[in-house]
Amino acid sequence: MATSQPPAAVTASRCTMETARGKHSFEIASYSTLRGLRQGEFVRSSTFAVGGSNWCVNYLPNGNTVEVDYEEYDYYTDHSDMENDRIEEEEENREYISVYLEHLRGAITANVIFDLRVVNPVTGLSSPEKSYSLVFNHLNTSWGSARFIKKNELEASYVGDDRLVIECGVIVILEEPVSRPKMDWEIKVPPSDILENLGKLLESGERSDVTFKVKGEVFHAHKFVLAMRSRVFEAELYGPMRDKKRQSITVEDMEPDAFKALLQFMYTDSLPPMDDLDLLEKEDLVKHLLVAADRYGVERMKLMCESILWKSLDINNAATILAVADQCHCNNLKKACIGYISSLNRMDDVVASQGYENLKRTCPAFVVDLWERVAKSRRI
Repeated sequence: MATSQPPAAVTASRCTMETARGKHSFEIASYSTLRGLRQGEFVRSSTFAVGGSNWCVNYLPNGNTVEVDYEEYDYYTDHSDMENDRIEEEEENREYISVYLEHLRGAITANVIFDLRVVNPVTGLSSPEKSYSLVFNHLNTSWGSARFIKKNELEASYVGDDRLVIECGVIVILEEPVSRPKMDWEIKVPPSDILENLGKLLESGERSDVTFKVKGEVFHAHKFVLAMRSRVFEAELYGPMRDKKRQSITVEDMEPDAFKALLQFMYTDSLPPMDDLDLLEKEDLVKHLLVAADRYGVERMKLMCESILWKSLDINNAATILAVADQCHCNNLKKACIGYISSLNRMDDVVASQGYENLKRTCPAFVVDLWERVAKSRRI
């Protein structure tokens, strides 16, 4: 005889989320007139409120521009290629209108779902909705589409009587998803202090086992730190040609400030503060640091110095920075200098600068090489 089975338990749950909804209709009354705006320029709708925040719609009749943050890319990136890509992308953007929803003010953050469409005010024909879902905050205040719809398609179907309507539906999620309950206690992990401790070790000189003399100034350091950070120091301090009995090393052809900064970087991975220096003093110090970094093979410090000099390029210093770049085998900095000098016919201004006069007097052979490189770059 079969045994009867107990009925299966049936359970259910429900998730609810409080939201605020709103819809805004933005009429463009003079479509043809706004076609005269430049790329990247926009008109803004009136402000409307949804979910405790204020919003508006931005309309760009000739598409948006393209911004490239070159500092985010590796220094060795070919910026000329990036610039060409940016120009090509902007050219394509001009074929479209751009539409964005902007979070003006209100709550610090807003979890939002919104949609955008264009409507012909005469026929009522509307384009397919484009929907977006994201969190607006102080870092992300505007979102939409740089290529919302092509202008020829827009004008053929959605512009009526020289008017255009942009409709925007906004849903603001007012309740955050449940997070982990807060505890009455927590385990706090302090930030790393290893670089701070290494900096104090250098400053105190405790347990130092090597001394450097630079133009009369004495610096105490630790062999294992220097060898860990630089193959040049490793060979000098632990290589087969080292003098095991020598505890003091004399450094020739280097300024004490530059060597001190080099040691600081070896221990703390940071350059010295330069806020109290004027532009010429800062540039001069960075040049010395670049030479020191190249001499001891400290590549990260070398790249940091190259980047600082690259950002400071101008008519007066282009020639001298080019000479330092050549001396320290900084090929990309050399290319940047030559590109700067040869672009926009800057050569005449550079030749008139004091830096070029000094370069011509001290390194005449390099001046000839410079002219040949610039001439070659102009032919490419």
